[in-house]
Amino acid sequence: MKVSFFSNFLNHHQLPFCKEMFRLLGGDFTFVATEKIPQERLDLGYEDMNHKFSYIIRSYESFEQKQKALEVGMNSDVVIIGSAPDFFIEDRLKENKLTFRYSERIFRNGYIHAFDPRNIWGMWRHHTKYRNKNLRMLCASGYTAYDMNLFRAYPNKMYKWGYFPQVFEYDIDQLIEQKEKEVIHILWVGRFINVKHPEQVIKVGNYLRARKVRFTITMIGIGDLKDNIEKLITKNHLEKYIYLPGSMTPEEVRNYMEKAEIFLFTSDYGEGWGAVLNEAMNSGCAVVVSHAVGSSLFLISHMNNGVIYQYGNDKDLNEKVFMLCEDAELRKRLGKNAYRTLQTRWSPHNAAINFYKLSKSLLEGNELTILEGPGSKAEVVKPKKAYEYMVKR
Repeated sequence: MKVSFFSNFLNHHQLPFCKEMFRLLGGDFTFVATEKIPQERLDLGYEDMNHKFSYIIRSYESFEQKQKALEVGMNSDVVIIGSAPDFFIEDRLKENKLTFRYSERIFRNGYIHAFDPRNIWGMWRHHTKYRNKNLRMLCASGYTAYDMNLFRAYPNKMYKWGYFPQVFEYDIDQLIEQKEKEVIHILWVGRFINVKHPEQVIKVGNYLRARKVRFTITMIGIGDLKDNIEKLITKNHLEKYIYLPGSMTPEEVRNYMEKAEIFLFTSDYGEGWGAVLNEAMNSGCAVVVSHAVGSSLFLISHMNNGVIYQYGNDKDLNEKVFMLCEDAELRKRLGKNAYRTLQTRWSPHNAAINFYKLSKSLLEGNELTILEGPGSKAEVVKPKKAYEYMVKR
C-alpha cells in the first residue's frame, strides 16, 4: 500500500507519525512538503526538517519536484492532505481514489463566519461537493466534525485524529513519586496571547493563596501579553508564587512537565488542537483543561485521566484546581491514567497502525470499526453543549 502525506512543511508534531508510517511502509510512504519552513519559525528554534529525511519531496524547489509530487498524489493508494493546495489531489478526486483531508476546526473564531457567502462557497467547493465521493476527514479537533456537519460534508466519514508528538517511556510509578513535594508544582505552557488566556492563571493563583495552599506556578512562554501578566502578578502580590522564566526549548519544557503535578490548559475555542496537552499527559501530570480546547474532547475522560472545566467559568476552574491540590491520591491516579492514555491509545505508533488498518479495509471495500483513539469515528458535538457532554459521558 502506497501512502503519501501532503502538508506545508514537516514539523515536530507530524514527524513521529511520519516515522511510524515509514517503519510500516518503507519506500511506499512519502511526505510532500509544499512550502519552505518560514523564517520566523526558524528564528524561534524550529528545525528545518524538509531536508532531513529520505521520504520527503519538496514540491516548492523545482518544476521536477512539483511534477514528482503530482505523480505521487495521483498514484498513491491513499493520500492524506493537510495544509496544502488542492491541485495536488484534483485528479485523484475525479477518479474517486481514497483520500483523507486533515483539518482542525474551520470556525474557531465564531459561527457568524459560517454565513459569509465566501465561506459558504469555499465549504461547498472543498468539502460538501465531495460528500458522496471517497474523500474522508481526519479531525484534528473535537469540533471539526460539528463544523463540517453544518455543511453536510463527510457523512459518516469523519474520524478522530490530531497531532502526535513524541511519546516518551517512563517508569510511571517512579515518575509520579518524584513529583511528590510539600509544595504543589503547577505548570502552564504557551504563548502569551489572547487565545491562551494566561490571565486565568493569575486568578487561580489568587484563589489558591486565599485558601492557604502551598503552591508555585511556572508559566513558560513569550508573547504580546507577557508584560501585562507580569504587571498582574505584581499588582496581586503573587511574585512568591508565580514565575515567568521565558521561552524554553522543547527538552527544557519536558523537564518542567516531568516535575509538575498539575498542568493548566486555559485556551478558548481558538485552540485548534494543543499538542502541549499530549506532552503534559505523557509526563504524568494531572491536567486541568478548558472544554474549548480542540484536543480535550478526544484526549480527556473527565475525572479518569484529567479534569475538564467549563471555559469562561472562573469558579469552575478555581474549584477544580483547588480540588486537585487537596487530593494527592487523585493527582496520582489522574497522572498515571493520563500517561497510559498516551502510551496505549494516542501514541504516534497507534495512530500509524490504526490508519494503516483503516485504509486497508477501505481499499478492500469494507470499513474496519476502530473503537477508540485515532481512526475511530468522530462524534458530532455542538461546542455549546460540549462541556455537559464531556463531564457526563
